[in-house]
Amino acid sequence: MNAYTMYIVWAAAIIGFAILEGITFQLVSIWFVFGSLAAFIASLLGASVTVQVIIWLVVSVLALAITRPIVKKKLTAKIQPTNADRCIGSDATVLETIDNARSVGQVKVDGKVWSARSLDGGIIEENTVVTVKKIEGVKLLVAKK
Repeated sequence: MNAYTMYIVWAAAIIGFAILEGITFQLVSIWFVFGSLAAFIASLLGASVTVQVIIWLVVSVLALAITRPIVKKKLTAKIQPTNADRCIGSDATVLETIDNARSVGQVKVDGKVWSARSLDGGIIEENTVVTVKKIEGVKLLVAKK
């Protein structure tokens, strides 16, 4: 391959990887943009195709190794439990008999009244102490303690 062809190849790679990165927003190809840019510069300086490919690979891997952990840490959102999430694992008192077949049942947990369903599908009588296992929509899924 001649030098002019390699300029085009690396310029196309830079543009292609940049477009791919813009489409995905997942930091999957930005590293290859850096590698392609380094290889493009190497081609301008007259490096052989083999050297250009090695530079592309090394710079891409280094960019990934150096920046991925930092970027991932910054982009990873810390999940803060909402008030509802805090109910999970708490004890609750059944205010209205829980019967999944009839779609009835209420519990009181942390001073709040919630619609509730039995996790195993069984009937749970009024005044029974239960443990909140999950939340599905606006209903608590509970199990006998």
